[in-house]
Amino acid sequence: MAIVSLPKINHVRAFTVRGGGADYHDQGEGHWIDNHIATPMSKYPEYRQSRQSFGINVLGTLVVEIEAEDGTIGFAVTTGGEPAAFIVEKHLARFLEGRSPTEYEKIWDQMYFSTQYYGRKGIVVNAISGVDLALWDLLGKLRQEPVYHMLGGAVRDELQFYATGARPDLAKEFGFIGGKMALHHGPAEGVEGLHKNIAELAEMRERVGPDFWLMWDCWMALDVDYATRLAIAAHELGLKWIEEAISPDDYWGYAALKRNVPKGMLVTTGEHEATRWGFRMLLEMDCCDIIQPDVGWCGGVTELLKISALADAAGKMVVPHGSSVYSYHFVITRHNSPFAEFLMMHPGPTEVVPMFHPQLIGEPVPQNGRLKASALDAPGFGVELNRDIAMQRPYTH
Repeated sequence: MAIVSLPKINHVRAFTVRGGGADYHDQGEGHWIDNHIATPMSKYPEYRQSRQSFGINVLGTLVVEIEAEDGTIGFAVTTGGEPAAFIVEKHLARFLEGRSPTEYEKIWDQMYFSTQYYGRKGIVVNAISGVDLALWDLLGKLRQEPVYHMLGGAVRDELQFYATGARPDLAKEFGFIGGKMALHHGPAEGVEGLHKNIAELAEMRERVGPDFWLMWDCWMALDVDYATRLAIAAHELGLKWIEEAISPDDYWGYAALKRNVPKGMLVTTGEHEATRWGFRMLLEMDCCDIIQPDVGWCGGVTELLKISALADAAGKMVVPHGSSVYSYHFVITRHNSPFAEFLMMHPGPTEVVPMFHPQLIGEPVPQNGRLKASALDAPGFGVELNRDIAMQRPYTH
């Protein structure tokens, strides 16, 4: 029996889009995601009220399209905007065009090591991630298979989610298993700010009752001392975990924090970490209990498989940072990813809306905090690109 060879890759294209979607911080005024959230810039009063004030939304969304010889198009969205589009068009495209889409291991290796002299993390790995996800989407469409089938198939019938947003009390009503809140006050706001944080947690605990998970996303804003005091003060209120409390480069600080927090409280991080080498540091230095790679930022599915295997061997959970369908297809196939994150992108957030709207068409949304594996059964990642949004292609090759 002859092996069916897939059509080769003909074209790689990179576009940019503004306003929501994969760059989910690119929101209008009055959105909960930009309201006095503690950040590394909170030490400067002029940048404390809004994350957009210091430029969290400057990049916008990167859209990568990969077209095969037969006209089939795989695509993906991530952050990175125009700088990432330049990297895709001018550097990465050469490693795909004329190749079989089945060669994702070789393609990833060449993209990573060819850019290593100016890359390794950040925007370059975001660009690589976007290309890798588009490649998996293309492969699924050519094979007429959902990505999760190609990753080994579902290990459970449905995904269950916790919700990230300003209203864990509503998340509980919507059927989510927990609610993660942004921390509002950082070390620069002193003991008064710490008391305000604890008061907010206490109020939310009262609203949701004793058994609903409550977590804090600290967005790299704290130091070890402040994070330790916060964790100890929050323990009696049943804080499940403290997330990304300090700078992602401070592995030593994370190791200290994990030793310091009360027994039973989890330390989580990894949203802004990248590649198997970055996560190896987190795991070998015992920095956390759960790693949270973003599949659109850590190196794509190809790299996330390696990261997850490292974590599995270390007995750690992998709960990816909310990245819509790109993480759903992964989480449903891994035993050490028992639940997933859902970002509440409604401004309130008082409704459950698609996370990457308006960029994706057909994006599945949890019902009662859950999503059936069968909701992921369309080829590739199971979504289409909304062609009505204003896309620019700033560079060609």
